[in-house]
Amino acid sequence: MSTRQLQLGLRPNIGQFTLLAINNAFVGAMLGIERTVVPVLGQRTFHLASLAVLLSFITSFGLVKGPLNLVAGQLGDRWGRKPVLIFGWLFAIPVPLLVIFAPSWTWVVLANLLLGANQGFAWSMTVTSKIDLVGPKRRGLALGVNEFTGYIGVSLISIVAGFLASTYGPRPVPFLLSEAIAVVGLMMALVIIRETLPFARLELQAHPLTEESSEMLSLGKVWRLVSFQDKTLFALSQAGLVNKLSDTAIWGLVPVEMAKAHMTDAQIGLVSGIYTFTWSVLQLGSGAWSDRIGRKFPIVLGQLVNAAGTALVLVTQSFAAWVTIAVLMGVGTALVYPVLLSAVGDASHPSWRGAALGVYRMWRDGGYAVGGILLGFGADLLGIRSTFALLSIVVFLSGIVVMILMRETLRAE
Repeated sequence: MSTRQLQLGLRPNIGQFTLLAINNAFVGAMLGIERTVVPVLGQRTFHLASLAVLLSFITSFGLVKGPLNLVAGQLGDRWGRKPVLIFGWLFAIPVPLLVIFAPSWTWVVLANLLLGANQGFAWSMTVTSKIDLVGPKRRGLALGVNEFTGYIGVSLISIVAGFLASTYGPRPVPFLLSEAIAVVGLMMALVIIRETLPFARLELQAHPLTEESSEMLSLGKVWRLVSFQDKTLFALSQAGLVNKLSDTAIWGLVPVEMAKAHMTDAQIGLVSGIYTFTWSVLQLGSGAWSDRIGRKFPIVLGQLVNAAGTALVLVTQSFAAWVTIAVLMGVGTALVYPVLLSAVGDASHPSWRGAALGVYRMWRDGGYAVGGILLGFGADLLGIRSTFALLSIVVFLSGIVVMILMRETLRAE
């Protein structure tokens, strides 16, 4: 289709936008079952005593997902969004089967390598495709919707998986559901989701290449800009990474701490679901809010709220207190998550935006790998609650870095 026949915006592209949102809900659902069931599986089925070993499944997930976000962005700019989305779903198909038949924890770690590839390719393309469709004026809203649908998938399936695990055991039933989700997601990508790269080319016509932007088209140049050369993009990248440190703690350490207090799989799943549900719903508003007031304030506020939530773990004793922490952390992450993506989109030229988002998401999701290692060993050496105390300081300092370094110019155009 010629770019002359295309129109940027949410309303003229609502059909494909909705299909991409549904597909991303399925991407999130794949992750939701892992978040609830796998930590319990490690302790109760494989009898893992070391938290560093237990969190190795998150480390493997992050080691793959982070770099593949970078690869996905580059491939999406060159080959198109749809082929990369399909490729991501192909990685998802064997994941539940590996966990179901796993004779050892190594198989679970391998399954999470493949899950990281699924998330890196598939989620990246739903993000980039929505940005393509809506154009610059509704970028925050588009990213809010994308992350809402993805994490609603995580949230609802976390709760369902917790009840399934309580009723039928941690496997195979929850992972049979996961396999069905993978098949449906792949079929959507193959049959009904269309390519959106022509929409990025349409926007590019309004943003002609300059000598500076032409130099930035190389992946190496984009990587250096996003990683450390541009102060704003550096501030965003470190904030994304630190946010994933706190998410790793909620994913890997909170279920263990709740299990130590003799709480049920259903209660653990409910807390995980409340965290991601709060995050999912509120980011619908936070993305659109940042379109009006700018990106900086929501990001700083979100990091500070997350710092408070991680600090509260130190005094948590009851199930009600864990629910309170889940809500607070959900609010903080909702303020941060879509707005960081929107800010990177604001600061990136359309010709290299896919690559820039890939670099940012590499650093952000690299937080899973860093968190899996540091938090695992930290919890083994210092205990879970002391580890949360140190984490709260790191998250607080991350918010200060954003406050100091990020330019207050990242608004919808």
